[in-house]
Amino acid sequence: MKYCNLHGVNASGIVMGCMRIADKPLRQTEEVIVEALRAGVNMFDLADVYGGGNSEKVFGVAMRDLEIPRKDYILQTKCGIRKDENGRINRFDFSKDYILSSVEGSLKRLNVEYIDILLLHRPDTLVEPEEVAEAFEKLRAQGKVRAFGVSNFSAEQMRLFRAFGVEIVANQMQFSLGHTLPVDAGLNVNMYKDESVTRAGNALEYARASGIALQAWSPLQYGFFEGVFIGNEKFPELNKELNRLAEQYDCAPEAIALAWTLRHPAFKQVITGTTSPERMRALCKAGDIELTREEWYGLYMSTGKILP
Repeated sequence: MKYCNLHGVNASGIVMGCMRIADKPLRQTEEVIVEALRAGVNMFDLADVYGGGNSEKVFGVAMRDLEIPRKDYILQTKCGIRKDENGRINRFDFSKDYILSSVEGSLKRLNVEYIDILLLHRPDTLVEPEEVAEAFEKLRAQGKVRAFGVSNFSAEQMRLFRAFGVEIVANQMQFSLGHTLPVDAGLNVNMYKDESVTRAGNALEYARASGIALQAWSPLQYGFFEGVFIGNEKFPELNKELNRLAEQYDCAPEAIALAWTLRHPAFKQVITGTTSPERMRALCKAGDIELTREEWYGLYMSTGKILP
């Protein structure tokens, strides 16, 4: 398993994402957690909105039942997305009061005394950075949150926070062989090509220059939750190359796809979404695979991209 330094702790390159555990049998969730831990995973990713808070609750019960010591795993959760009475997202909220109340709710549902990393889920255009800084400082002083980060932020949005003293250790953003926007513009500078348009807000370059770890969400999806590209007839050349490398490295094609993401120096971690113990075992093999530069670019071009 690959590990990275995340706020002074060794965090696994593969992170177990817990978005989908809310409605799964508790026993199944516990089996996935055990499988992940056996493979070297020591970090788990949640959010207060996942399953209406039930994902955090299920995770808390599972870790209690499994008797996993709190010091033996890294816990990351998110806040900032608000929903109406019908469960539809209707606003983002980075106000001080909401951040503080959200953390209290997460701690209770997770049945823990502290959260290792708290991420602000999606940019709030009405944000007052001073309020975020005050909330973070209070949570840190109380020992309720040890480090902070963001999700889906551009370089300028991160720079704004840091200008007000907000320390950012991670930025979680979409990246995969089915969503290569974070690297496209950097490979097609000063050209009249669609790929030249900067859609990821230069987040990749800023994160690398600032020592901020990028975490990839939906590492097996294309589009905005349009589907999985593995075995998908829309991506024949990509799957041909994934299968070839999977045979070469003696692993599943999914592991090669995750290894591709982890091969990029900016992306220190990938967030899985599986609730299957068997799939978790297969995905974790990505943590032992180091693709060559030729293999990385070969996979990139198999998605239909053309290098300038």
